[in-house]
Amino acid sequence: MPEQLKGIGITEQLGAKVDLGLTFTDENGKAVKLGDYFQSNKPVLLSLVYYGCPNLCNFYLNGLFEGLKGLKSQPGRDFEMIMVSIDPKEDPALASTKKENYRKEYQIPGDWHFLTGKDPEIKALAKQVGFGFRWDEESQQYAHTSAAIVVTPSGEISRYLTGITFEPTTLRLSLVEASKNMIGSIIDQVILFCFRFDPNAKKYSFYAYNLMRASAGATVLLLALFLVPFCRRQRRLQQLQGDF
Repeated sequence: MPEQLKGIGITEQLGAKVDLGLTFTDENGKAVKLGDYFQSNKPVLLSLVYYGCPNLCNFYLNGLFEGLKGLKSQPGRDFEMIMVSIDPKEDPALASTKKENYRKEYQIPGDWHFLTGKDPEIKALAKQVGFGFRWDEESQQYAHTSAAIVVTPSGEISRYLTGITFEPTTLRLSLVEASKNMIGSIIDQVILFCFRFDPNAKKYSFYAYNLMRASAGATVLLLALFLVPFCRRQRRLQQLQGDF
């Protein structure tokens, strides 16, 4: 591996707990804790980016917001969406401008949060979620990758969605799964039963075993509905025959 790429990438920490006491600054200049966004049963969609990134971050955020356009769920109402800058030099004014740009461009209902922070907190969060990045002096840019990190309402990492394009179905099911079925419809929960997350494809794939199990259960239920009345009729006939 080239020296400049060492330590760059995503090391999945599924099930790890994010420190909700870490302090950042929101786009309005207000000091906030991560825990402020974990006050309900809403899952959280967490992204580590930087707002002055000339390349990957723009592709990633564009892809994420495109995926959100296909959701009935809304950020702020059904789930929280947080972007955290990995660049400690970035300030709330830049975060506010970035947020407003995406609000105008995509016109997605709801609300989301663009945070900035200090170096210790940024590095602590990045380590907890397995987000490897480093400053490249030659290009004067951060070398990093991209991922939408799905976090449960209690702060546990549930899913990593890497890349720069996001299917609405994968986003929706990841959020429903992370919410412990507190959001989403009955149909979403049935779909989750028949589909399982494929970590290689980074999307939900058809899971035949669950469908077979459900079919077997339905078959047993249908047989029971038929056999129980049949057995009762047979028992009554035997009793009547015994009376004669």
